[in-house]
Amino acid sequence: MPISITSSAQWRQTLNSHAVVIADFYADWCGPCKMIAPTFESLATKYAKPNKIAFCKIDVDAQGEVAQQYGVRAMPTFLVLRNGSVIETIQGANPQALTAAVDKAVKLAGPGAAGGGATFSGSGQRLGGAGVGRPAGRSVGRPVAWDLKGFVEAVIAFFGLYFWSLFSLDPYKAAENSQFNRFNPRPGVQSGGGQSGGGTRPAARPGFRTMADLGSS
Repeated sequence: MPISITSSAQWRQTLNSHAVVIADFYADWCGPCKMIAPTFESLATKYAKPNKIAFCKIDVDAQGEVAQQYGVRAMPTFLVLRNGSVIETIQGANPQALTAAVDKAVKLAGPGAAGGGATFSGSGQRLGGAGVGRPAGRSVGRPVAWDLKGFVEAVIAFFGLYFWSLFSLDPYKAAENSQFNRFNPRPGVQSGGGQSGGGTRPAARPGFRTMADLGSS
């Protein structure tokens, strides 16, 4: 239904709260105004949208200040305003011109203003899940699962290699082979395995005789 403007403040508030306003400046004594009134009301019922498109009726006798602001001289006069500025004026009782002007104004108001509008179906996008037109799967930012078996095997291999390297360098073996070890046989001395007490015996003389041997014999 059209909005009946009863004050300048109400008119300003209507302009500020709607993208498109179609105003009917009329007078009660105006015959053509009464003739086209049903057409205006029908368009208002079809296209009026809260906070988008408003249809207003302004009595020029009661709201002379508003009528004077727009220079209205004849009745009826229809003004189409977008964002508070007049974009089209229709003078006289012309249903075809009024309907055409309203159709253009509805398109200027944007999608969904022509009634019904496009509807959207589907579950939409859910946080952390699969959305419309997007296959289900791993969500963005999801951490990769740990391979526990592979991790344990890597730890075992690391410590096994570490201890193997550590104990393969036998310090006792080095001490045993040292020349300072008193139990390590020296050159020319053999272990006395055949003598009691584990003592040592001189090494056997060589098979040939020297001049010293001949002199001593």
